[in-house]
Amino acid sequence: MHYSKGRVARQAHVGVPDGTVEEEFGRGGFSGRNAHLYRAEPPVNWVEVDEGIRPRALLATRAVADDRAWPAARVTLLSNADVKIAFARLSGEPTSCFRNADADEILFVHSGEGSLDSDFGPMEFRTGDYLVIPRGTTYRLGSGGAELLVVESREEVRLPERGLLGQHALFDPNVIEVPTPRPPATRDERRWTVQVQRAGRLHNVVYPHDPLNTVGYKGDLTIWKLNVADIRPVMSERYHLPPSAHATFIADSFVLCTFLPRGLETGDPGALKVPFYHSNIDYDEVIFYHDGDFFSREGIEPGMVTFHPQGIHHGPQPQAVKNSKEKTRTDEVAVMIDTLRPLEVTQAAMRVQRSDYWKSWQEKTQ
Repeated sequence: MHYSKGRVARQAHVGVPDGTVEEEFGRGGFSGRNAHLYRAEPPVNWVEVDEGIRPRALLATRAVADDRAWPAARVTLLSNADVKIAFARLSGEPTSCFRNADADEILFVHSGEGSLDSDFGPMEFRTGDYLVIPRGTTYRLGSGGAELLVVESREEVRLPERGLLGQHALFDPNVIEVPTPRPPATRDERRWTVQVQRAGRLHNVVYPHDPLNTVGYKGDLTIWKLNVADIRPVMSERYHLPPSAHATFIADSFVLCTFLPRGLETGDPGALKVPFYHSNIDYDEVIFYHDGDFFSREGIEPGMVTFHPQGIHHGPQPQAVKNSKEKTRTDEVAVMIDTLRPLEVTQAAMRVQRSDYWKSWQEKTQ
């Protein structure tokens, strides 16, 4: 049943009544039942927020040290029973291999380039690549200084259903690259250690030869590589699409979306151009800012992470609303991770947070 009471917009996100702001109060991460609330004041006009529910901005690039090998290079920022979100700076040639027996991994290359060698063969990576590594894969990483956003998922990572948009929407599956095994004659016969992560702890397995000795494989389970340059965002000139329209990878407990440069909503003067205010009912929201001009937030720079927990509103900051009126395109690349279970903030994250971020929705006075 649908109800409409009081002063409302005829179409969500378009023609918001004068003197009001629109909030989407919805289930299922924008895809379930919802209500649009039209408020006389923005729901972010708070003056105090308790520590346990504060929105946070984290300077992820400052949380990591240089010259660390994989997997020690990873520093966890946020975690729950299903997902860990970490950042890493990788440098040098690998001295051991790694196998994550706890989780699938998504590595997003924030900067730099390098090589990934695995059970499925070698491949190169560069800035803007997603690398999806299935649980249990043995691999090693080498780089001269790449920075990586790391998502560990206890559930299998898969591609989202595209429904009526068709299977080639956002990106054609053909643009996903997979590794190819090298000929066996080039194998390294040195002694190699495999570090296996199981139940959160590392255990060593030592081989008298290179354990990455696959000469061929077949099937539908392997490493994926997808670059953001090959993703083509869905757009609407007359309606601001929800973040879920930009989903790149999903699991039962989280959704990962990629926000990319796109045309803004210029086909209707009443259409919202900035993200609408919303409540996180079912998901915690994390955004990693990779590159560009992040026009819905002030004071954001590449390599930062924002965290908006369940139970607290968020949306565009006041200056972003003003700036959006003349804009016709976005110029940003960002990764959003929405988790079903509440995330805990680690001590490493607390050390690199901007303590006044929760105040950033307040109007600045001269």
